Amino acid sequence: MMTQSPMVTGDKENNDVKNNFNMTYIDDSNLGIINEIKNKARKSGKLALKFLLDGDRALYSNAVAIGLSPCSDISPCGDISSCDDISSDEGKIIFYINVNENNEAKILDNLKDVFEDNSIRKIGHDLKSDIIYLLKKGISLNNTNFDGEVGKYILNPSDSSYSIDKLSYEFLEIDIPSANDYLGSGKARVSFKEIDIKKRKQYLYDYISTVIKIENKVVEEIEKLHMCDLFYNIEMPLVEVLAYMEFVGFKIDLNILDELGEKFNNKLTILEEVIYEMVGEKFNINSPKQLGVILFEKLNLEVIKKTKTGYSTDIEVLDKLKSKHPVINKIIEYRQLTKLNSTYVEGLKAVIGENDGRVHSVLNQTITTTGRISSTDPNLQNIPTRTEEGKEIRRAFIAEEGYVLVDADYSQIELRVLAELSNEENLINAFINHVDIHSKTASEVFKVKLEDVTSMMRSRAKAVNFGIIYGISDYGLGRDLDISRKEAKEYIDNYLNYYHNIDSYMKNIVEQSKKNLYVETYFGRRRYIPELESRNFNIRSFGERIALNTPVQGTAADIIKIAMIRVYKKLKENNMKSRLLLQVHDELIVEAYKDEVDKVKEILKNEMENVVDSFRVHLEVDINVGDSWYESK
Repeated sequence: MMTQSPMVTGDKENNDVKNNFNMTYIDDSNLGIINEIKNKARKSGKLALKFLLDGDRALYSNAVAIGLSPCSDISPCGDISSCDDISSDEGKIIFYINVNENNEAKILDNLKDVFEDNSIRKIGHDLKSDIIYLLKKGISLNNTNFDGEVGKYILNPSDSSYSIDKLSYEFLEIDIPSANDYLGSGKARVSFKEIDIKKRKQYLYDYISTVIKIENKVVEEIEKLHMCDLFYNIEMPLVEVLAYMEFVGFKIDLNILDELGEKFNNKLTILEEVIYEMVGEKFNINSPKQLGVILFEKLNLEVIKKTKTGYSTDIEVLDKLKSKHPVINKIIEYRQLTKLNSTYVEGLKAVIGENDGRVHSVLNQTITTTGRISSTDPNLQNIPTRTEEGKEIRRAFIAEEGYVLVDADYSQIELRVLAELSNEENLINAFINHVDIHSKTASEVFKVKLEDVTSMMRSRAKAVNFGIIYGISDYGLGRDLDISRKEAKEYIDNYLNYYHNIDSYMKNIVEQSKKNLYVETYFGRRRYIPELESRNFNIRSFGERIALNTPVQGTAADIIKIAMIRVYKKLKENNMKSRLLLQVHDELIVEAYKDEVDKVKEILKNEMENVVDSFRVHLEVDINVGDSWYESK
């Protein structure tokens, strides 16, 4: 039976619901109680915390309240039987500290030593937000040991949400209001500063008490799945790293953005005229409806797909029509340039910090199902690099004065991971002997000597190499290379005949995943694949592709995460001015103080290449230096 959250109504309440916490209210009249909190935290060795903010992002928000609870400690992963059962421990106190612009500095100054005390484990939910807020105030939150959001994410990376109310419902069978229940949504949404203080107290009470009560339960689940190392040594240290990177941000040259915007707009004007001339009339190129009429009624091109509102003119349709009329390529180019201009020229201008001239992308740890980190507001991982215009956007990302950018990029990490996981001797030996992998594959796929491999053969072999990782079909490969399905099948068959262990590995992965309904990475990260049970062939086939690519993608993601942690720690331990700025797929970018460049390059190479000492295939990193991201690539 589902239990409702107890109501907190007074400054210090003992509620009659079983296993309740007390709540003590602190404001300017009784700030001395903070010393009691500190003493309790040192004695217990653990502190649950949450900053209640007046906005969505800690970097741009002010604190309304701080929730703290110096609860008794529990054992970390490894000896669950000896852990205290927090649900049976009566008399716990949650402290609600009311914060305003007049008392915040005094409160934080008083709590600084506890926040930075490495002997006190800090637990919470969405701790990245709390870390960023404290970094803004010149305070480090050390020994962040448990984050409910991150814990639930590794238990099931396919969930749509890891909110505190969902975790309360799942692990405690207690129904607590969500943040949206208090704040509303859309245009009517308010901030925590605008709601009644009783509601703020209730929210923090539910938040902190839930974190404390679920820790043991989440840890038990993590241990059952043998993911303690993943949780404590990769995901939890990463919270601090991502918070720091988000806090520091990336310097932007506004003049270059203006220059690119003018250049792109001039080119768009020319493209418009060319397109109008090619079709014989003016129309709104950005209107799918008008474009559909031009392509399928005026030019009489084949209708590939229809939507509820008319003809589809999405990129898939345009790709299939490229050979049917020369205007299609111009329309694709126009669309790409329009998106580039709006998303990355005008879009970046809108999010540059007024005080520091930097963009602070949100780095998401609990979004992707493969374990990769994602970037939003703005998305710095998705800047197009296939076109010269796309690459030019990176010119606007620059180093601060006195610094340069050092870019370290893993060389073919996913193929190296595939070689290791499949134990494919031919691929392993090629890497060990520093043979060009794509040329070697081309010689086997096309049955020619290595020295006779042409650039086109190598390019196609490269598509096969990376396609195999993603479980590509002969149909998909044929479409990508614009060749027949029969020819594409021949490429794949030749590939798997030569790299026969990869063939065995792929078949085994699919077979095992159908039994288990999940796959795992080298580091034990698990992804469940319910699609494998579907009666629908297309959905089931999609599940098989997930089974094939997740171990490779996920292992590569784990490796880059470990590398980030190691690089961040080394820079910190050496008290260096250089700082880790960004992770994009397989590369790390450090803003290096000019006197520290050689040391930074050494750290990047050593830490990134030696993440895994058990691989037969050595991980290799390419390092470049420049004043801008464009120059350092």
